[in-house]
Amino acid sequence: MNNDIMEGKWRQLKGKVRESWGKLTDDEVDQIAGKKDHFVGKLQEKYDVEKDEAEKEWDKLTKQPSFHLDARPMVPSVPSATIPFALA
Repeated sequence: MNNDIMEGKWRQLKGKVRESWGKLTDDEVDQIAGKKDHFVGKLQEKYDVEKDEAEKEWDKLTKQPSFHLDARPMVPSVPSATIPFALA
């Protein structure tokens, strides 16, 4: 996944960030703005965690299936009318 989250996705994640890391102010969450390096820096500053631990938290946050930037609906490449049998 891209290190930066599109603006719309970040708006969805802001609530989760505030819920999980309550020491971050609303202004700080807004400043993070979906940027991994900003998120990691703020977690290091506010929670005194190592960089790798903060990066793991970023990965957990951004690997939720509903927030994948490249998620696309599954579309069959062959119209179903041409498939001779039903897949169960």
